[in-house]
Amino acid sequence: MRNLKISAIFLLMGTFALNAQSLKSPDGKFEMNFQLKSGVPFYNLKYQGKTVVEDSKLGLRLLKDNTISFGTDIKNNEGKNLNADFVKTDEKRDSKNESWAPILGEKKEYINNYNELAVTLNQPKEDRSIIIKFRLFNDGLGFRYEFPQQKNLNYFVIKEEDTEFDLPSDHKAFWIAGDYDTQEYQPQTTNISEIPQRWATSFDGNASQTPIPNAVQSPLMLKRNSDNLYVNIAEAAVLEYPASNLEVDAVNFKFKTHLTPDAQGAKGYIQTPAVSPWRTIIASPKAEEVLASKMLFNLNEPTKYKDTSWIKPTKYIGVWWQMFVPGRGSWNYADVDNVKLGVTDYTKLTPNKTHAANNENVKKHIDFAAKHGFDAVLVEGWNEGWEDWFGKSKEYVFDFVTPYPDFDIKMLNDYAHSKGVRLMMHHETSASATNYERWMEKAFQLMNKYGYNAAKTGYVGNIIPRGEHHYSQWMINHYIRVAEKAAEYKIMINSHESVRPSGQSRTYPNWIAAEAARGTEFEVFGGNNPDHTTILPFTRLMGGPMDYTPGIFQTQINYYDKNDKRFVKTTLAKQLALYVTMYSPLQMAADLPENYEKHLDAFQFIKDVAVDWDDTEILSAEPGDYIHIARKAKGKDEWYVGGITDENARNFVVDFSFLPKSKKYEATIYEDGKAADYINNPQSYNIYKKTVTNKTKIPVKLARSGGYAISVKESK
Repeated sequence: MRNLKISAIFLLMGTFALNAQSLKSPDGKFEMNFQLKSGVPFYNLKYQGKTVVEDSKLGLRLLKDNTISFGTDIKNNEGKNLNADFVKTDEKRDSKNESWAPILGEKKEYINNYNELAVTLNQPKEDRSIIIKFRLFNDGLGFRYEFPQQKNLNYFVIKEEDTEFDLPSDHKAFWIAGDYDTQEYQPQTTNISEIPQRWATSFDGNASQTPIPNAVQSPLMLKRNSDNLYVNIAEAAVLEYPASNLEVDAVNFKFKTHLTPDAQGAKGYIQTPAVSPWRTIIASPKAEEVLASKMLFNLNEPTKYKDTSWIKPTKYIGVWWQMFVPGRGSWNYADVDNVKLGVTDYTKLTPNKTHAANNENVKKHIDFAAKHGFDAVLVEGWNEGWEDWFGKSKEYVFDFVTPYPDFDIKMLNDYAHSKGVRLMMHHETSASATNYERWMEKAFQLMNKYGYNAAKTGYVGNIIPRGEHHYSQWMINHYIRVAEKAAEYKIMINSHESVRPSGQSRTYPNWIAAEAARGTEFEVFGGNNPDHTTILPFTRLMGGPMDYTPGIFQTQINYYDKNDKRFVKTTLAKQLALYVTMYSPLQMAADLPENYEKHLDAFQFIKDVAVDWDDTEILSAEPGDYIHIARKAKGKDEWYVGGITDENARNFVVDFSFLPKSKKYEATIYEDGKAADYINNPQSYNIYKKTVTNKTKIPVKLARSGGYAISVKESK
C-alpha cells in the first residue's frame, strides 16, 4: 500500500513537471515558474532559492458584450473570460544581451539583458489563444499578455485584470492610496497587514480625486520583514491600456491588479493584435540595486524618432513660485468671476495688479536667467482664461494662443533670445483634454513661430470628456497623442497631473519629464513630510524623471506673511541635494530670484550641477530614511554628489572610490551648518573646498530633514 502511495506521488510530480515551465535570469539568481492548475495560469518567482512571489493567478475577465452603453450593469456583465479553461499549445524561448543609449538618462548606456519565455494558451471550447510573455532580468521579472489577431478574438472589452502578486509573508510597505485621478498623496509606511487600518486617513483633498477603497498605487516599494529583501512592484509601457492600482489582501499579503475604468465603467477596449502593459517585480537584498534598476525602461520599445538632436536637457527658472507664497502674484489678469474666451474683451477689464505674467516681471526673470546661465524661463498665467475655471467643469477655457494684454509674446521672446534664453510655454488644459486636442496643433505652431521649444502641460480638475479619469485608457492615449504631435514640431513636453511614467521616455524621449506625484507646490498646500523625497525615488521615479521643482531657499512662509505657519520641511542644503537625488533632465530653480541673490554662494551649486549624466553610482540608500548618490556629468570630467535624510539627523562618510585612479579633483562641499535644523534653523549651511582622489573619504553630518551636495571638478 505504501509503495502505491509513493508511486502516485511520483506520478503527480511527473505531471507537474510536464505542465510547468521554468525560466532563469542570465545570472541564474532568479527563477520564474509557470504552470496551469486545472486550466488556470499561475506563476511564481524565486531569488537565490527563496520565494519572492508565491503561486499567483494570471488572466483577465471580459464583458459579455463588445458594445456597452450608459446604464449597463457592469458588475453583473461578465462574458467568456481569459482566466481559465486553458491548455498550453506552444512555448518559445529567447534571450537578449544588448546595451542602448538613452537620449537623456542617468547613464550613458543601459544594459538590457534577459531570458524570455512566451507561453501560448488556448481555450479549446472558445477556440481562442493568448500568449503570456515572461522576461527575466538580473534585477527581476517582467510579464505581459499578448492577444494575437484571430477569428474568435478580434475585439473585446476588459472588465478587470486578474493579475496577482501573492507574497509569502508580511512586508513593510511604502505606499500611497489608490486613486484613478491623482498620485498627489503623502507616502505611508506600514506593514501590508496594517494598510486597511491606515487607508481611510492616508490621503487629503485634491482638485480631482477618485480614491479606490483598500487599494494602493504602483510603483509599490516593499521590504520583507523576515530577511530584508527589497521588492518593487510596478508596470511598464502603459500604452493603449489603462493604468493600474493594486487591491490589497492584507490577511494573505496579496495584491491584485485593479485597472482604471472609463466613463462607462469598462476597463479597456482592445482590438487585436494587442498587448497589455508589462507587470514588473524587481527584487534585491540591497536597496541600492532596486534604485539602480532600469527594467521599466528596458521593457519599452526604442524610439521611432529619426531625429532627436532637438531634445535637450534643460535647467530653468519660472514665474511660478510667487503665485504660491502669500501676496506675491496671481495667474489671473483680472478679478472677475465670469469670462468667456473669444467674447470677453480683456482690454476693457481692470487689471488686478497681482498678475505675475506681465512684461516687466518676465523681463526681470529673463535677465536673472541670462546672468546665471539658465536655459529657460517658464511663465504661467500668460494666456487669457484664468479668471473663473477652477472647480468648474468648463470645456472651453483656454485657446493656448491668446495672451493677456500685459504679456507681449513677440517682444518678450525676442528679448529672451537676444540674451540666449528661451521662454517655456505653459499649457494648463483645465483637464479639458478634448479642448486641448482641438487647439494643440495651433498652439505648437505658435510656439514654433516665437521660438519656444518646451511646454509644461497641466491637467488640474476633473477630466473632460466628463466621467473619464486621468489614468483611463482614453487619457493614456491622449498623453501619447500630445507627445507625438509635439514631436512633429520639435517640442518637449513636461506634463503635470498626468499619468505616472512607466518607462515611456525611451519611446517618446520628448516627453522629457512629468510631475505625477506630490511635488514642491504641496509644501504650501498641505506640506510634504521629511521622508517624502527619500521614498519617491523608490516609487514614482522608477518609471521616469519627475519635475519636482526643488531649490527653495526661503523655506519659512512666514517670511512673506507673519501669520502663516506653513513651511518647507527641509534645510537649504537638502534643497541642493535634491538636484542629485531626484533625477530629471529638466530641473527648475523654483524659488524667487531675490531669495537666490541673498545666498549666491549656495546658489552656485544649482548653477553648476548637471541635469544629464554619463554615469550614476548609488552610494547608499534606504527607502524612507536616506539616499546618497554620485553622478558624472554628460561629456565632462565632473561629478556631483547628493545626500538627504528624513526627520532624523544622520552621519555619513562619502567614499570617493567612484573617481578615476591617479587623478586629483577639487571638491566643493555644501553641507548643513552645525546648528542647522529644518524647523528651527533651515538656512544654516557651510561651504568649503577640499582636494580629493579616489581614496578620499569625507564625513558629513546631515541635520533633521537635511542634506549635503558636493561638486567635484578636475583640478587645474
